Amino acid sequence: MEKTTIKTLGELKESGYKSVSIKDELRNNLRNKIANKEKSFIGIHGYENTVIPELERAILSRHNINLLGLRGQAKTRLARQMINLLDEWIPVVAGSEINDDPFNPISRYATNLIDDKGDDTPITWLHRSERFAEKLATPDVTVADIIGDVDPIKAASLKLSYADDRVIHFGMIPRANRSIFVINELPDLQARIQVALFNILQEGDIQIRGFKLRLPLDIQFVFTANPEDYTNRGSIVTPLKDRIGSQILTHYPETIAIAKTITQQEAKLDARQEDLVYVPDMAKDLIEQISFQARESEFIDHKSGISARMSITAYQNLLSTAEYRALQSAENHTLLRLSDFMGVVPAITGKVELVYEGEQEGAASVAYSLLSNAIKTLFSDYFPKIEKLEKQEYQSPYQELINWFFEESGFELLDDLSDKEYKEKLDQITPLKKLIDKYQPDIKEEDRYFVMEFLLWGLVEYKKLSKHRLSEGFSFKDLYGSYINGL
Repeated sequence: MEKTTIKTLGELKESGYKSVSIKDELRNNLRNKIANKEKSFIGIHGYENTVIPELERAILSRHNINLLGLRGQAKTRLARQMINLLDEWIPVVAGSEINDDPFNPISRYATNLIDDKGDDTPITWLHRSERFAEKLATPDVTVADIIGDVDPIKAASLKLSYADDRVIHFGMIPRANRSIFVINELPDLQARIQVALFNILQEGDIQIRGFKLRLPLDIQFVFTANPEDYTNRGSIVTPLKDRIGSQILTHYPETIAIAKTITQQEAKLDARQEDLVYVPDMAKDLIEQISFQARESEFIDHKSGISARMSITAYQNLLSTAEYRALQSAENHTLLRLSDFMGVVPAITGKVELVYEGEQEGAASVAYSLLSNAIKTLFSDYFPKIEKLEKQEYQSPYQELINWFFEESGFELLDDLSDKEYKEKLDQITPLKKLIDKYQPDIKEEDRYFVMEFLLWGLVEYKKLSKHRLSEGFSFKDLYGSYINGL
């Protein structure tokens, strides 16, 4: 119902307004959206055929919901977007602490007010944006915080006995009556606090300090949990799990394309940065491939998960690296380079939990290996695959390029090269230009030089060339030539 000029209970009755429970409210509005082919959850990608249909079915079933998944899987965002399925405005008894429904008051304050004033009871309107409450489960949460407790100050100021239910100070859950209430990281909630939720979930009421007080609360509960918590920090007690209607498993993006869409949506870049740095499509693919490699790496704890935030912060660091270089050389525009990926390492090292072997390698070393594996994985999508064992009569398409490096004493790509110098350097390698023309003939001109550098890095990963980090850039050499020089 839309907010109107209705100010009293009598006017509300005359309007024909009918109150419904929050679960029915969500259900009715969702049915309308599905019938009108409207999306219920906006800006959440990769869940269209998995998580979102399951969540919608849970709402249609009027279930309390547990979203179970690793970090960075949009669990909280899904819960927050459920407010879009609420009515825009609902009427409440004016002055009520717990959003009393004028037609079904549950607090002593509201029932006394209606008994006293009848149809003249004042009504206010509550917007759906205010009908969402969220609590992060931490070990210090108490029953008083979420349910309520006796307030001695209220008892003293009102001169009431502790036996009077008007001395109760309501906790977060009663104050979220007729709202969506989210408890994040549910397993972190102490078992005794989880037990306090039993009655609320099953019977919809609460008990405070032994008061014979029944408050049939009207709440849509959404819980979030990480599977890692079940073993490392805590667990959801079995009777509580039994009272949660639907448990929905979330997941990471299943394709590079979906992951790219999420990163581009969430990166929130400075407009000046976007104007200054041109980012080739392959670079965006490579950023996402790093996360995909991390989720398979033997050095990283898979139970901890690799959040989508790693790709987002890595992308931000990548552009900042190119921006920093361009500002130092006073350029108004720059092409992103593969060497700029050295700048994403800090965004990776803080986002991964290493197993013992990974700790032995070191976080930075693991980050470099993820980049190397990502380049190697993407290489065959753009250029002919390089086999480990090649027959003697096999003529490699890369042989002319390898010979070029054999004949040259060394090729360096320095970090502080201007865009013009960077392009001239890569253009010197004639066989490199030929390979791009042959295998990537339709590539955009702006992407061309990034792909040329990518090809060099790819040949290094497949042990066809060698690469060395200099203090001010990278040096590329023929593999055997550099080996002989080493001897």
